[in-house]
Amino acid sequence: MTERTGEPGSGATRRSRRDVLRTTGAVALGAALAGPLAACASEEDAGPGGPAAPAGGAPQETFAEPSKKLSGDLKILLWSHFVPSHDQWFDRFAKEWGGKVGVNVAVDHIDQAQITTRIAAEISAGQGHDVIQFIAPLAQFEPGVLDMKDVTEEANKRWGTQLDLCRRSSFNPKTGKYYAYSPGWVPDPGNYRKSLWEPVGLPNGPTTWDELLRGGAEIKKSKGVQMGLGMSQEIDSNMILRALMWSYGASIQNEAEQVVLNSPETVAAVEFMARLFKETMTNEVFSWNAASNNQGLVAGKLSYIVNSISAWRTAQGTNPPVADDVFFVKPLSGPKAQLAAQHVLYNWIVPKHAANPDAAKEFLLHYTSNFAAATYASKLYDFSAWSQLTPNLNTWLTNDPFGAKPADKLAFLREATQWSTNIGYPGPANTAEGEVFNTFIIPNMFARVARGQQPAQQSVAAAEAQVKAVFAKWRAAGLVGG
Repeated sequence: MTERTGEPGSGATRRSRRDVLRTTGAVALGAALAGPLAACASEEDAGPGGPAAPAGGAPQETFAEPSKKLSGDLKILLWSHFVPSHDQWFDRFAKEWGGKVGVNVAVDHIDQAQITTRIAAEISAGQGHDVIQFIAPLAQFEPGVLDMKDVTEEANKRWGTQLDLCRRSSFNPKTGKYYAYSPGWVPDPGNYRKSLWEPVGLPNGPTTWDELLRGGAEIKKSKGVQMGLGMSQEIDSNMILRALMWSYGASIQNEAEQVVLNSPETVAAVEFMARLFKETMTNEVFSWNAASNNQGLVAGKLSYIVNSISAWRTAQGTNPPVADDVFFVKPLSGPKAQLAAQHVLYNWIVPKHAANPDAAKEFLLHYTSNFAAATYASKLYDFSAWSQLTPNLNTWLTNDPFGAKPADKLAFLREATQWSTNIGYPGPANTAEGEVFNTFIIPNMFARVARGQQPAQQSVAAAEAQVKAVFAKWRAAGLVGG
């Protein structure tokens, strides 16, 4: 898979996605937060991505006249999707809409790791794109963007109530502002090799953290194949370690946005992960980037990872035997819960400097009304925040149009909303949670114990001190409740 980069209207260059895309740091309202919650900082080289869909299978696109007369230019910036067919569809789709409504649409794609620094630079300069998409919450830019309440409320009026996961990742309950519009998201299941787990008595994969430990340890001992759960400064480590904490009843904040990290539940989760590391993994997980687990799975070198379906789609095109051997499981159950963070959470913002905000908002509603086409073009990667917009989703998941073997391999995702939650759970995805995420306080907390550098209680206490300082800073700025 390749990336397109370039300024609006410029010639684009292409480069391999194997270049590690690191989460960015620095800028604007919170120099430490240019890239909070930046997801999938470096994905795998997707290759051809598996079989093409049957001809005529894509949903029919719809068009409705905007609520007002539009004109001028509309400059859109978004990430280079991990499934290239999505971007091919999106670019045509956006420009065709512009032709119908009298707006000159320009679409720019850059790798997601560059987007938050680009946003900060444009807000600082007071000029740039009219509408920008990112794959994680953008709470840190709230002062520099328009309130998207009108777009969200219009979407709710047309298509029912927005998925709460998306609302909690785009709405600030402290200020009452929708700092972004969130029309979609991506689940984050477990990916396992059936041929490795069947001999240890778990042909359908692990269902609990204890089963993961038992089975993973036996696989490593008998086959020499490790698991792929990172404790590094990258996105997937952030996600899986939060899921483990939640399963033990631990969290960074509570519903009232008060810090509650230092708890017996957190200590127990950290101690479990140290044991899991010693029995099922090797030291490389401390230095992984976000591509490492994807590449390891596709190469057949890992028994289990937590990721979206994109690594498997990659294997469909580059290593079909591995693709056929990869299956999926829901989040693992712990003593208290069974939850996963979203893998991708779409946020669209309209900066205050936007020259054509009316066109931006009308386009977002048009895009949302055609989310079924976006889901199909992304090979079932993107899920809508309004379920009625993708009426065929369950049918596709049960009988994958893109060559899954067996065809119902993705059927479990029909229930993904039941076990997925937002960064910041049980509170909102606020600015403080963003900085905690972006500065990797949680992976570092786990890694210190797994490496034997600190006992669990001491590492958790040190992490909470860091987290409290972050929350205090953003609470003083009036952007965090509690």
